[in-house]
Amino acid sequence: MFLNTVLVVLTDLAARFMGTTLFRRHFHLLLSALVMFGPMLSLWVSHHSIFAKKNHFLYRMFLHSGWGWTCIFVGSFVFLLSFSIRRSLSLSIRHLSRLAVAGGLWLSFCKLLDLLENATGSCYEPLEAGTVVTNGQTLLVLREGESKSECLKAGMLWRGYEVSEDIFLLCLCCLLLVEETAVFGPYLSLGGISDAPLRILFLFCVLLLWLWIFLLLCLLAYFPQFPTQLLGGALGCLSWRGLYQGWYRLGPSWYCPGRPGLGLLNIKAIGNDVEDAQLKQPNHDHCN
Repeated sequence: MFLNTVLVVLTDLAARFMGTTLFRRHFHLLLSALVMFGPMLSLWVSHHSIFAKKNHFLYRMFLHSGWGWTCIFVGSFVFLLSFSIRRSLSLSIRHLSRLAVAGGLWLSFCKLLDLLENATGSCYEPLEAGTVVTNGQTLLVLREGESKSECLKAGMLWRGYEVSEDIFLLCLCCLLLVEETAVFGPYLSLGGISDAPLRILFLFCVLLLWLWIFLLLCLLAYFPQFPTQLLGGALGCLSWRGLYQGWYRLGPSWYCPGRPGLGLLNIKAIGNDVEDAQLKQPNHDHCN
């Protein structure tokens, strides 16, 4: 009973905060400010910290599979929320299709960015340590006719026009998490049923959001790369704006999945579900 009370209090506070119009409308501005000014943190952080190593557990476990973690938790939350309200598999699949669209967009941009880097880059071979040094840096010798894969396999350096795919992914995942979970606050305010599994999934989504923000700050502070990180953040924000602020606002149809919560946040429908649940399960936990 105590743990359930703690769960209800935490999820209610988080849902109320993330469901506010102020947070939803200005979160992208906060994220943009982090990307723009985050590299300045490199002046104060210690480069001997465990987060200054790219083989850190958080980077290997979460950053390299960030889209998978986002799909697992957000997809589970969206499916459980939509199916528990309408009991319609087609409606749940329609809402899940937003993740598929965002995933396809992310993969497409990553492929285009990889092609851009290959087309604009060159292979360089560093001279042996201590041979020729200018301003503390070893000089590089250009190697022509090498592809990126061949260059990296040979242990050489590839320099091209880069856009940070990690920053792009983290920004897109953060904005997607905010959009998809923001409907939980209005859902609870309308008297929606709030089982423990749904609340736990929502809480995991909130924790994942803060983890992505933390990893974003770590990358900006410990591995500053201007302007590649700025371009990655801009691409993530533009992708979110094109999807959630543009295409999804056209309304549900065969070519558009619609906005989060559309067709779900209905007072009459939710009220009927609550009444049915009260008749079948008198001790069922729900919020008024």
